Amino acid sequence: MTAPSSPDILHVDLDAFFASVEQLLDPALRGRPVIVGGTGTRGVVAAASYEARRFGVHSAMPTVRARRLCPDGAFLPPRLGVYREYSDRVFAILRSFTPLVEPISLDEAFLDVAGVVRLFGPSPEVARRIRERVRDETGLVCSVGVASTKLLAKLASDLSKPDGLLLVEPGTELEFLHPMPVGRLWGVGPATQRKLQRLGVKTIGELAAVPETTLVAGLGKKVGAHLHALAWNRDERGVTPEHETKSVSAEETFARDLVDPADLDREVRRLADRTAARLRGAGLRGRTVTLKARYGDFRTITRSTTLPEATDSSRAVVKAAAELLAAVDPADGLRLLGVGVSNIERPEHQQEALPLAGGAPEAASLDQAVDAVRARFGPDAMAPASLVDRGGLRTRRSTEHLWGPDAADPGADPAADPGEHRNG
Repeated sequence: MTAPSSPDILHVDLDAFFASVEQLLDPALRGRPVIVGGTGTRGVVAAASYEARRFGVHSAMPTVRARRLCPDGAFLPPRLGVYREYSDRVFAILRSFTPLVEPISLDEAFLDVAGVVRLFGPSPEVARRIRERVRDETGLVCSVGVASTKLLAKLASDLSKPDGLLLVEPGTELEFLHPMPVGRLWGVGPATQRKLQRLGVKTIGELAAVPETTLVAGLGKKVGAHLHALAWNRDERGVTPEHETKSVSAEETFARDLVDPADLDREVRRLADRTAARLRGAGLRGRTVTLKARYGDFRTITRSTTLPEATDSSRAVVKAAAELLAAVDPADGLRLLGVGVSNIERPEHQQEALPLAGGAPEAASLDQAVDAVRARFGPDAMAPASLVDRGGLRTRRSTEHLWGPDAADPGADPAADPGEHRNG
């Protein structure tokens, strides 16, 4: 019989992160239901305090529904820059315990603490000390799951919320896992759950009892084999410290469907300009520019073009995005636009082009000057003239995305993509 594995994987999750930061910064919000997210008629809840959750409000819920459930709640727009500052402080604490920290999003991470037990004690003691330092040094509260695999550590942190610590003891992994609803597993969204229910599967234990061949036949080879392995806690994924960014993007859901090509052109230029600025801020460049367009009926299309070389230039990204938009028919009205850049490279890995084409050095200098002004005076301080309308500059409303291979989109429109979403 194989000896139980040591519970050296930690999953650290900041409780109701965005809402908790707002309550921390404004004492008047403490004890009140706080809902952070899009505040317009088509907004989506990004985070809800535990006071708001008692009214049935949760993340990914349309803001309109959240207002009906919790009319006296404090509805606040996201402040990603503020949240990132607090996230950086928390991650600095995590990395002071071990270099093996894998960020999943701004508010959660996996840690491998197997190599630090002589310094800090066994893994539950490391988890306790992390929670204590996060509370003392930032004022925030986190929950921690401790287990032998990423799967169980994540489930344990979920079950320990709010403000808890849960250890899955070695040898009790399947006893812990099998009674849970099958929807707790990674990769089991509504569509897969319906297929499993047709097989009579409601719990992870019932899933484990189904032969792998039956799951493969019903769900496909990749999904069937993956879920069968997870049901038996076969999760070989290690903690990967380098969380490589795969794409950078910005998108916005409009208060009303846009039909006018001039309005759409202005919006896509604004989003492209913001995406390029985020590339520069992250020290990245990319080759593939993608336009995302969603119609009023939630039909979503994407169009992409690959540039000759990687860029972080606002001019290049704006030009590519505008050309992609020109090929989209807006007659039915667009509720959302997004601009993303992928095929990411870091500048140190690139060979600089000779300045023979004319204008490239000047464009880079202009981008740097704009970034410097925005850094000092705010994102609305400067923008291309094409983004100026009667209301002034409009550069800040879009949702920020820097996605790695396992990251989930906290601002995703839940009605748009009915496929699988990460649990949690």
